[in-house]
Amino acid sequence: MTRAPDILCIGSALWDVIGRSPAAMRAGSDVPGRIATVPGGVALNIAMALARQGLRPALLSAVGRDIEGDALIALCDRLGIETAHLYRSEDLPTDRYMAIEGAGGLIAAIADAHSLEAAGAHILTPLTDGPLGDTGAPYEGLIALDGNLTEALLAEIATHPAMARADLRVAPASPGKAERLLPFLRAGRGTLYVNLEEAGLLCRDSFEAAEPAALALLARGAARAIVTEGGRPCCDATAEGAVTRTPPQVLVTRVTGAGDTFMAAHLAAERAGASRADALDRALETAARYVSGDLVP
Repeated sequence: MTRAPDILCIGSALWDVIGRSPAAMRAGSDVPGRIATVPGGVALNIAMALARQGLRPALLSAVGRDIEGDALIALCDRLGIETAHLYRSEDLPTDRYMAIEGAGGLIAAIADAHSLEAAGAHILTPLTDGPLGDTGAPYEGLIALDGNLTEALLAEIATHPAMARADLRVAPASPGKAERLLPFLRAGRGTLYVNLEEAGLLCRDSFEAAEPAALALLARGAARAIVTEGGRPCCDATAEGAVTRTPPQVLVTRVTGAGDTFMAAHLAAERAGASRADALDRALETAARYVSGDLVP
């Protein structure tokens, strides 16, 4: 019998095209560097990080029936990520993401996740109409969810009876999509993983540190909020109180995928029974290794 997945990763699965240079850049810069094409997308990044820790994630996303899609699925299969539940359409190409990183971190990025948005609720069919769950037998495990889905679909997930018993863990994908997480504030569901800027956008406010931002998200309706701010202290806030931890100080060599690596490490630690403080420490240490280049993606 096939082993059941340990966690469902719902959202974007695509190819990242990332240009990196050690040079400082501004608009219009033309500098030497390296360009790499690697698997990416928030849901897939989380799935890959979980697979590296020995877990078996299942991916729910939209992948095209094209050369790029076939290559992406073949890679997932080699990594131990379950792809049987992917939605594949002849009419929708595999999505892409393009980023430029310089000495100061991310310079600019464009996410082309139009196929995922066009697929809509089709990607949820295995969860709402079997075999993973349905309204009569709701899915009861962990779900890592990303904000590349439309706000309408995220709102449906927040209240759908087939996911009423799931442990929802939600990330916005980028500051530009942070407000798509508002349905989870309104429903009082899920754990939100956001950075300081994203917390400010959700609260329509600005914050100087992670703890007040996390507490403000609770006041706005969040069931739980985990707020990061790069190398500065991170906070996990619930109705039981706030836990704050400081990440290790490292030399940053890459940033794309760091938040997804943090979220996956935190999920794995809590699934293994770690306390809130220990889970934060493990997630921050793993993310620090990733951005420093010590952790092979």
